[in-house]
Amino acid sequence: MALVIVEKAGPVATVTLNRPEAMNALSLGLQNELTDAIEALSAGDDIRVIILTGAGTRAFTAGLDLKEVGVYGLGYGPDGARKGKDPVSALLACPKPVIGAINGVAITGGFELAVACDILIASTNARFADTHVRVGVIPGWGMSQRLSRILGPSRAKELSLSGNFLDAQTACAWGLVNRVVAPGELMASAGKLAADIATCDPDMVTRYKALIDDGYDLPFGEAMALELERSNADNARLTPESIAERRAGVQARGRTQKG
Repeated sequence: MALVIVEKAGPVATVTLNRPEAMNALSLGLQNELTDAIEALSAGDDIRVIILTGAGTRAFTAGLDLKEVGVYGLGYGPDGARKGKDPVSALLACPKPVIGAINGVAITGGFELAVACDILIASTNARFADTHVRVGVIPGWGMSQRLSRILGPSRAKELSLSGNFLDAQTACAWGLVNRVVAPGELMASAGKLAADIATCDPDMVTRYKALIDDGYDLPFGEAMALELERSNADNARLTPESIAERRAGVQARGRTQKG
């Protein structure tokens, strides 16, 4: 049985973590397959948007497979090298937008996987927890840094220093997820957003996503300078004709789009 299922529908790929009997826990095998899948989709030209979700309704992923960790350790060899691949780094390096469709619990390593996505849509079944402090493991996939940048340090500390669960509606109110939908509407909602993104110029989407990500890693003044530098270089290539054509397309879409 494949630990990761990849389904393509036009320019959108849905990647499903497929260990529902183990709450989609991140075994080394699943980590390797997920990393390979994301890297392959990143390199191809046919896919413009990726949706990442978990099989079943109980779990997006419950994090590292603690039964496996109990036998093999935390996935590092005696020389400090990882035994498995790093799916979080693969997601962060992906040039294409990744929508996390959070269908159930996202715990610790699973929470880190979720916050590595570009956009999160949650089912009402979704809950988030950072249990590193309870397990006694310091995070290595970015939780200590990324969560505080999303929620602010106070809310991040509340979650990470208590190990408490955060429900989907509170996660939405705190700005962690974009919206919360019924379980039966989750994939349709993620698919609609993916389809909307896929109608845009893929090169423009890639460059704009990179600008947001690269700027977010900088102090505000440096980020503004980065935007101006890239804007000047990019916009110098535009012609009045191309702007007029795209403006007409935006106006036409505005007349038909609802919401």
